[in-house]
Amino acid sequence: MSTTKRERQIERPDLAIPDGERIFTAIELRTTDDADLVEILLRLREAGAEIVTINTFPATKKGEGQDITRVFDIELRDLDSADATRIAESVPGVRVAGSRPTLGQIFGKRVIIVGGGAQVAQVALGAVSESDRHNLRGERISVDTMALVGEENIAAAVRAVADLPRAHILVLAGSLMGGEITKAVRELREIGIPVVSLNMAGSVSAAADLVVSDPVQAGTMAVMAIADTARFDLSKLGNRRY
Repeated sequence: MSTTKRERQIERPDLAIPDGERIFTAIELRTTDDADLVEILLRLREAGAEIVTINTFPATKKGEGQDITRVFDIELRDLDSADATRIAESVPGVRVAGSRPTLGQIFGKRVIIVGGGAQVAQVALGAVSESDRHNLRGERISVDTMALVGEENIAAAVRAVADLPRAHILVLAGSLMGGEITKAVRELREIGIPVVSLNMAGSVSAAADLVVSDPVQAGTMAVMAIADTARFDLSKLGNRRY
């Protein structure tokens, strides 16, 4: 039985998207090799923070001290940015601590488009145009595209969407998809991420939540399906093919 947009949000909440009820912030720490990430996280947890995401990468900013070698980017809930930066600065090896908006606050929900380059471009046209309408009304929706060919490559990309931060819907754009891609689509739908497919040859269209012939319209409907500012709901469609 299909679930409504609101039911999916309750059953599978995206912790990287602000809910308007709990404090949600991000801190960026520029550190030396001596900084212990585990110690930083433990101190934040002891202060009541719920760690949402952690990213670490080399320090590349020009003009920094030579001893600054790493950057820790941490998104967290239930602790304000002032307290979080103060706690992090007390850890040996942390040279600079600052706050920023979270990626969910900046980029919001993500529409992922995968498939053949020409079709992906047309789907993206519809998705970007529609997301502009909703972002102007306070929503935050971004569009990611990847042109791929080959059953194994596309199936791997479909499965990877499950682990992409803030990915809320997948659009498959191509002329022929089936086999392992169809299995991957079913797996993705089982964990609550809806899939839109262009009307194409192969078994993928039979496994998708929605099948659309016009690629521009497919991108438009994908954005409408995840936008809080839209009344469109995939679960309420009487027809799955358009």
